[in-house]
Amino acid sequence: MEKKFKALSKQDVKDVINGKRNASRVPVLLHFWTTPSVFEEKEPQVREICDAYEQDAQVIPIETPAVFADKSSESSYSWLYYDENALPKEARSQALDKQINIPEFEDIDEIIEHFPSPYDKAAFPKNIPEPDGRYRLFSWWYCFFERHWSLRGMENALTDFYLYPDEVHKLYRALTDFYKGYIERAAQNGADGIFTSDDIGTQTGPFFSVEIFREFFKPYYKELIECAHSHNMHFWLHTCGNILDFMDDFAEIGLDVIHPIQKYTMDEKEAAKKIDGRICIWAGFDVQQTIPYKTADDVKKEVRFMMDTYFRDNGKFMITAGNGITPDCPIDSLNALYSECYEYGAQKCSEDK
Repeated sequence: MEKKFKALSKQDVKDVINGKRNASRVPVLLHFWTTPSVFEEKEPQVREICDAYEQDAQVIPIETPAVFADKSSESSYSWLYYDENALPKEARSQALDKQINIPEFEDIDEIIEHFPSPYDKAAFPKNIPEPDGRYRLFSWWYCFFERHWSLRGMENALTDFYLYPDEVHKLYRALTDFYKGYIERAAQNGADGIFTSDDIGTQTGPFFSVEIFREFFKPYYKELIECAHSHNMHFWLHTCGNILDFMDDFAEIGLDVIHPIQKYTMDEKEAAKKIDGRICIWAGFDVQQTIPYKTADDVKKEVRFMMDTYFRDNGKFMITAGNGITPDCPIDSLNALYSECYEYGAQKCSEDK
């Protein structure tokens, strides 16, 4: 199938992120959040839409360790050295955010002693695709807080900062060292950027105070960002919820790309003003209310609103979906999202010349 728009070059995307210039259109990475198989009977139509457009990055996933060790395997690529049967059955049957996989946080030293290696062969794809001229982005999910609560349970994770501060620092220190290995491996494979996720906001505000963020998160994020920069790579962060209170700190430590500026949690114009071109906004289209329930015309209007709000004459703006697009999205609305992002993004950049 002939593509409706050619992919932007690696240098185009780099220049947009660095705030040097706009490209011929706003960079689009919608494929990143579109998984055709989840649409079931609509999968062929979704694939046809995706195939009609080039994504402006070559995305290469990094496989993070399993939570528990698999005693039937020789692999040691898991966060915990024990298997799930070491925990009571009722602990394993809870909702994901209630599962407490490290019941005693005082055991963190022994857990870290058995931590997996970021150089494990299971982490990176066996056949890493060759560079194809596009921006090359390596990605992994769950950084600090998300990994913390996935091991300790959400309630524990939120209280650990107060009850077990030393243990939190030990965990985040070990995670930082581990992720730096990912960054180094990505650099060896020609990465231009590294992407990770950490949902640290709720619908109305952050999960924790600025003081907690500055003590437990900021120094470790700064270290990861500096590691990426030392390899001439950008650092991209997905974080859902209202995180406006942390924007100044993220800008200060050199975060390159922020996603998604979640709709209905923050005011878009206020967020754009707060960021003020200091971080490249990878704006995420609302997947909770707009795309599943509104019309294709509403989708196009929202794309234009986002672009008019976030567009800057020196770049610093890309667009995508706010999260994984769910199968309740009508095909007409998905098609409208793709077409308007590419077409109106080209018009915005043409007007800026």
